[in-house]
Amino acid sequence: MPLSRFPRLTLAHLPTPLEPLERLGDHLAGQPGGGPRLYVKRDDCTGLASGGNKTRKLEFLLAEALEQGCDTIVTEGGRQSNHVRQTAAAAARLGLACELVLQEAHFWDDPDYDVSGNIFLDRLLGATLHGVACEADRKSGMARVAEAITRRGGKPYVIPAGGSTALGGLGYAGCAFEIAAQAETLGITVDHIVLASGSGGTQGGLVAGLLAIADGGGGAIPALGIDIDADPEGVPARVRAVAEGTAGLLDVTGGVPLSAVAVNSDYAGQAYGAPTEAMVEAVTLLARLEGLLLDPVYSGKAMAGLIDLVRRGFFAADDTVVFIHTGGLPALFAYRGAFEDLRLE
Repeated sequence: MPLSRFPRLTLAHLPTPLEPLERLGDHLAGQPGGGPRLYVKRDDCTGLASGGNKTRKLEFLLAEALEQGCDTIVTEGGRQSNHVRQTAAAAARLGLACELVLQEAHFWDDPDYDVSGNIFLDRLLGATLHGVACEADRKSGMARVAEAITRRGGKPYVIPAGGSTALGGLGYAGCAFEIAAQAETLGITVDHIVLASGSGGTQGGLVAGLLAIADGGGGAIPALGIDIDADPEGVPARVRAVAEGTAGLLDVTGGVPLSAVAVNSDYAGQAYGAPTEAMVEAVTLLARLEGLLLDPVYSGKAMAGLIDLVRRGFFAADDTVVFIHTGGLPALFAYRGAFEDLRLE
């Protein structure tokens, strides 16, 4: 295992399951077995404070924080960030203080948004919350918080949005290795992987891991990111930066080819976190067909993209497609209003 040489904590329940989505596949094909075979990689089951994809990254990032003797974790996100909730939980488990810089939303004025879901859990987990305006620079906010911690004698460890660094990307290189091993056990060939993409760390790390696997021969499995940031230029750039950094850590030969970073920005809606009808349909379909709960910000929009691509014939009928469920269930409670007016009957 190429990850064994890197300091790492045990925070996640791994490997997460790889499960078929047979009823969804049949529904989209209009008949049993008539379309691409769909699987879900259950990274909502990583275990830490209701789970999610960021826990894989935190295993490497917080190992570095402990090696450096840091006593306070500082990170950033939107008010309903899954990343900050998992970071707060990991800090609590390790006995570290945690300070969060949270950005106000300009697109969603439901009263649940500011008190329910992830933000309730952040407070329950004991984190200190710092709010910034929707137009503010969160990185500057983190710098101010880190400076204040240092002035009072603490030692901060600053994690950028999503834990999306080359080191954090190792977590999703590990996910690529897991998918390859599980596919071999199941006797399937994975033709495509689809996932939500925003800060770039999950897709970037996954791309690096897939390229590391392909170093042994054959082409890498294509990973398609569904942009949830409404940022058609920024998301691919962030993915590529992490992919290149993580590939370097893994000594991947040949670098990251242009074709390895694929992002579709058709399903983001007007802004990060802004609900869409397609997201509501996707979340509702998965709940009613598979008993699987998606979140409204990441996995819901990514699944909306996957559903539409299947309907439009993007995948061949004999393809096997793996969807990475990045977690985020708590945010559903903050978006209750989005599901009251947009119902599937």
